[in-house]
Amino acid sequence: MTDLQVDSLDCATKPLESGADYIESLRNRSLKVFLFGELVDEPVDHPIIRPSVNAVAESYDLALREPDLATAISPITGQRINRFLHIAKSRTDLVMQNKMQRKMGQNTGTCFQRCVGMDALNALHSVTFDIDQQHQTEYHSRFTDFVERIQAKNFVIGGAMTDVKGDRSKPPHAQADPDLFVHVVERTDEGVYISGAKAHQTGCINSHWLVVMPTMRLGPEDKDFAIVGAVPVEADGITYIYGRQSCDTRAMDGEVDAGNATFSGQEAMVIFDRVFIPSKYIFHKFFHLLFTLLSQYLLTHFNFKFLVNEIK
Repeated sequence: MTDLQVDSLDCATKPLESGADYIESLRNRSLKVFLFGELVDEPVDHPIIRPSVNAVAESYDLALREPDLATAISPITGQRINRFLHIAKSRTDLVMQNKMQRKMGQNTGTCFQRCVGMDALNALHSVTFDIDQQHQTEYHSRFTDFVERIQAKNFVIGGAMTDVKGDRSKPPHAQADPDLFVHVVERTDEGVYISGAKAHQTGCINSHWLVVMPTMRLGPEDKDFAIVGAVPVEADGITYIYGRQSCDTRAMDGEVDAGNATFSGQEAMVIFDRVFIPSKYIFHKFFHLLFTLLSQYLLTHFNFKFLVNEIK
C-alpha cells in the first residue's frame, strides 16, 4: 500500500454488521484475481467464488442471531465484537470458540475461512508481547492498535503463512530463487517492500486484510525473510491465482446436481510484487522468536481443538 492509497482503517465508514454489509464491502475493490486463466472483473459475483463469500457472510449473521455464541467482549476495547476477532483470555473463550466453529460448520457444510486469521491474531498477541519484553521493541503496541481498529470495523482478517518453498532441504536464504519465500526487498524510513508468494491461502480474497507471517524456523542468515506485517487485500502489487475446488464447476452448470450450491471454501495463491508495508503495520522484522511464533500459531490453529476436548 503506497502513501497515495486510502487506508481502510482510517476511513470513517460504519462498522460492518450483517452478512449483507460484509458482501457489499467486498465490491469495487481493485483486486487482481485470475480464475481459469482470466482476470475476474468482480469476484463477488463470479458463480464459482460467490458461494465462498456466502460462507464468510454467515459468520456475521450468526453473530446477530446468536450473540452469546458468536460474539465476545474484547479485552482490548471493552466492546462486543465478532468472536473471530477475539483474543482468547480463558479456557471458556476456547470452548466458545470451538462451539462457534462447530456451529459454522453445521450451518455451511464447508470451510468458512476465518480460522486462519483468528489463530494468527491470537498467536501474534502472545509473541509480540514476548518479543517486546526481550528486545525492548514496540511491536505489541503496534499490533494491539491494529487489532483495536480491525475490531472497530468488524473486518475479516486472512492469514498468509505457507510459502511455496522450492527445495525443502534448504533454508530460505539458500534457495536458487529468493521469491520462493516472501522476503523484504527494500527497507525505507516509512516501511518495507516485500516480494514472493504464499500458496493455498484460505479465504484470502474474501478478507479485508492479510497478516503475512513466515512459514518455518529462521536463522540469522534469513533475516530478510523474517517479516510479519499486515496489508490490505487490495494493496498494489498483489495478484491472486484462484485455487480450484473439487467439482467447483457444478456452480456454473445449473440447479441439477449442484452439490452445496450456497456455500464453499476458498484458497488462492497470493503473489507479492514489491508490496509496501508501512512501519505501523510491521509486527516483527527480525528472526528472534519467529520459531516461537510458528509454534504458537500451530498450537492455536490445531491444539486448541484438543485442549477443548480435554476440558469438556
